[in-house]
Amino acid sequence: MKKNMITGSKLWSIAMITSLLAACSSPATTSTTANAATSTTGTTKTVSVSEQTSVKYADLVSLDADDTNISWSEADSTAIKLNGTTATVTGSGAKAANGSVTISEAGTYVLSGELTDGQIVVNVADKGTVHLVLNGATIHDNDSAAIYIQKAGKAVITLEKGTKNTVSDGKTYVYADATTDEPDAAIFSKADLTFNGAGQLNVTGNYNEGITSKDDLKIISGNISVKAADDGIKGKDMVAIQAGTITIEAEGDGIKSTNDTDTTKGYVAIDGGTFDIQSGNDGIQAETALVTDGGTYNIVTGGGSANAPAKVEEGPFGGGGWGGGTRPTDMGTPPDGEPPADMPEMPTNSGTNAGTNTNGAAASNPANTTTTTTTDNNADADTATTATESTSAKALKAGTDLTVNGGTYTIDSMDDSLHSNNIVTVNDGIFNIESGDDGIHADQALTINGGTITIAKSYEGLEGAIITLNDGDVDVTASDDGVNAAGGETETATNTAASTDSATTATDATTTSNISVTETTGTTSTTDQASQGTAANQQGRGPGGMGAVSNNEFHINGGSLTVNAGGDGLDSNGSINMTGGTVIVNGPTNSGNGALDYDGTFEISGGYLVAAGSSGMAQGTSDASTQNTIVMTFPATQKAGTLVHVQDSEDNNILTFAPAKDYQTVVVSSPELAKDGSYVIYSGGTSTGKAVDGLYTDGTYSGGTQVVAFQSTSNVTWVNETGVTTANTGMGGPGGGGGQGGFGGGRNRSQSGTTFDSTGTTDSAK
Repeated sequence: MKKNMITGSKLWSIAMITSLLAACSSPATTSTTANAATSTTGTTKTVSVSEQTSVKYADLVSLDADDTNISWSEADSTAIKLNGTTATVTGSGAKAANGSVTISEAGTYVLSGELTDGQIVVNVADKGTVHLVLNGATIHDNDSAAIYIQKAGKAVITLEKGTKNTVSDGKTYVYADATTDEPDAAIFSKADLTFNGAGQLNVTGNYNEGITSKDDLKIISGNISVKAADDGIKGKDMVAIQAGTITIEAEGDGIKSTNDTDTTKGYVAIDGGTFDIQSGNDGIQAETALVTDGGTYNIVTGGGSANAPAKVEEGPFGGGGWGGGTRPTDMGTPPDGEPPADMPEMPTNSGTNAGTNTNGAAASNPANTTTTTTTDNNADADTATTATESTSAKALKAGTDLTVNGGTYTIDSMDDSLHSNNIVTVNDGIFNIESGDDGIHADQALTINGGTITIAKSYEGLEGAIITLNDGDVDVTASDDGVNAAGGETETATNTAASTDSATTATDATTTSNISVTETTGTTSTTDQASQGTAANQQGRGPGGMGAVSNNEFHINGGSLTVNAGGDGLDSNGSINMTGGTVIVNGPTNSGNGALDYDGTFEISGGYLVAAGSSGMAQGTSDASTQNTIVMTFPATQKAGTLVHVQDSEDNNILTFAPAKDYQTVVVSSPELAKDGSYVIYSGGTSTGKAVDGLYTDGTYSGGTQVVAFQSTSNVTWVNETGVTTANTGMGGPGGGGGQGGFGGGRNRSQSGTTFDSTGTTDSAK
């Protein structure tokens, strides 16, 4: 992963002037003007997923009798007694010489004692199975792997119950010649390697890696602790873990698979177990698919989220624009005189917390974790600092598909907590996440079908080209966008008119998994994007801003989503569609972002939505919605915790809500709202009801001040303290960040229901 970030530059005036010039050259009847950074030529690619698949551990992993065999007897095995720099072999198939033991026949070998500088070598010509039983063995080699499986059909290492075993190597290896670079781990196998048993194994890879298999690596059981100068546990074709207690402290990746030439291999599959991983780079990384069915995980990567570099989006045209993101505090004053105030704190790399994990203990932060370069640009007396993040430090990372079917996850990651270069599917699980970047990120489709997900800290909470929430409870805190449907393939203005159906699957999709082909769970739907350019004008969104209409989509079909955002609350570079569930949005407080920000349409037909934030970039739902919406703009900013209450003419409660952040605009959509209903909005007061995430149910509301009484006139009714008004209109504001974002969303701060002159008096919008 490589990101370019700019900090500390006065960008506001330049950005707004440039956007004005570009917008003036656009037709006033369309919102599909191409972003300056996006080519308007070439082949249009469509990002779309028609269904999500659920792959499980059992679909990927098969075990044979050798994998689970832990039995042995003295009569049917060869005993290897280690003693300092020598060893005594009792039985056939092995020989001791020069401080090392070479096993040349298939069979069972029981190792005990201590070898202070020597090697256990397995070299079986007939490719049979070698069963090594560690029965209280300590093995160390100063200049090579302590256990080296050179040739065998399979090697099985059993950790005898009740024993403690230790394997380690030296910091420097001696190879036969300059072209040789193997072995490079304390336990190194060129054959399939399986661990089982109920004993304990401590592995220290001082030279490079802890445990490596060049084929399959399976852990059936055992208490395994690994400390490594680079990767902890690595298997080329697969890493499969059925159970066990695994503790890893690695300067590189914690657990990884590496086969990048065969799409049916290179995966990590975990059925269960207990994992405590502290890694300088990724916690668990699969070259192709990563599947977890269960287990308990405590993962800290890169020293934790406190070590993440501060992030400010490039803008206005590079890297997705400054549009969806939190702009720098030192950006000057925007043209309308509104100061860019109330900016949230951005993560820093500073001194006191850097390198500290959630337990307060110092975490490993190797010198090669992050490379930062700084450049000074003196043009216009402004400066820019560019940080290049060159090393991945994600917690769960998949090259193709990441599927979580269950488990409990406590994650503190410098980089994304859950990440896939293709698809992320969460079917169940309990997540407590603190991320220095995205909480959950999918380059293509992110689907949540269940689980309890708490993202307590992130730059962006959920990000993907197509995001679908079918079920589950999701709570997101983000310094930038809470949910960001961005990235993937972008459709430009030139090609939008030619596109008639975005529900077709891309014919040249980049990375697809050949192994996630099992039962279908949940749905990820796509919609016709061809009409989005003109449909956006239903919101009065001027000349459409500067972003290309994209195929990005955010679908809410069920579950609950609570967002606390410093940037946009819900941000889609394409459209939002809501058919069910409950969505609560708090923030932003600055007028450079909006609680809702979309470049296409927001059609709602079911569920309950409340979004409270600043008024400058406020959007409601689209006129094409079949469920009604009220968008209320207050005459002044309301303090966090101040109740907003909406009731109908019969005193039925529509909304009683205490936003977690300061707010001036509130959007509410409910099945109880009628197109021609009469409503009263109150501010302040108290409620005897029960509040969940600030939303009150039951109880009695009292003591508030009436702000406005009105009759709704359409399925999206905009009101201020004087009554029904018109939707925000005007030149497009800064649009969603990420990928090909750029400017999008036509909202004008000067037409947000009520405006203020320099003396502080109010003037109702006409």
